[in-house]
Amino acid sequence: DYKSYIEDIIYSLESRGANVIPNYSFLKAHNNKVFMELLRKQINSPELNNLHSSIFGNYEDLLKKINNTNYPCVIKSSTGAKSTGIRLANNSKELKKFAKKLSRSFKGTYEIKDFLRKFIHKGYVPESRFQNKFILQQFIPNLKNDWKVLVYDNKYYLLERLVRTNDFRASCSGKFKFVTKYPEGLLDYVEKIFNILQIPNLNIDVAYDGKSFYTFEFQAIYFGTYTISYSDFYFTKINNEWEKINSKSNLEKEYANSIANFIKKIHV
Repeated sequence: DYKSYIEDIIYSLESRGANVIPNYSFLKAHNNKVFMELLRKQINSPELNNLHSSIFGNYEDLLKKINNTNYPCVIKSSTGAKSTGIRLANNSKELKKFAKKLSRSFKGTYEIKDFLRKFIHKGYVPESRFQNKFILQQFIPNLKNDWKVLVYDNKYYLLERLVRTNDFRASCSGKFKFVTKYPEGLLDYVEKIFNILQIPNLNIDVAYDGKSFYTFEFQAIYFGTYTISYSDFYFTKINNEWEKINSKSNLEKEYANSIANFIKKIHV
């Protein structure tokens, strides 16, 4: 609720001409995966949009399109972190079950009153009891890991996350590794997205199926800092080649530098 208040302030400032860093869209997308999907479609970058997804405002919206769904698919609640609210549906029965659970909205006594209205007012249709928005996302099979990449200006921090045992999710698996070997093209892929987004820092979750890179999620504000805090090195591009720099980073310093350097760039 307080975040909604902050959004009001930031949106008002931006609408009056203030240079908000990052812009209001990224604040709204924080912990709002439905808007994140809309934002990535709005940006219209092939690198960001090669993972098919659909958004839904309630359970009934899903039922209208469920016959067009490909299985298996990933269903995700719009809010939540650390893989909470993420399920794999292998068929329509599972999808309906998970969608009902994730979208269930409780309104207390209002829900009872709304139900009784149909007996008082002929033809009245009660409101949906499943109004929490959610997402369907394309499932990438046979993944053994994904990659979390944090970007602070020109410094890239890389964390390999192995999937959970007998699961498909890597977030919060606890199986994390700071590695120097990674798929060729990974950092170039992230760099391109980072430049397209025009933000001072980035948190992005990337999968690689052996042929293509896919962005599961991205954030530009208020994201976890484990990857920078516990890494003993980072990658940076020197003479158009990625170089590993053995150095422990200070989070506060890198955050401040990324903001300062971003301000310099937008005023050049």
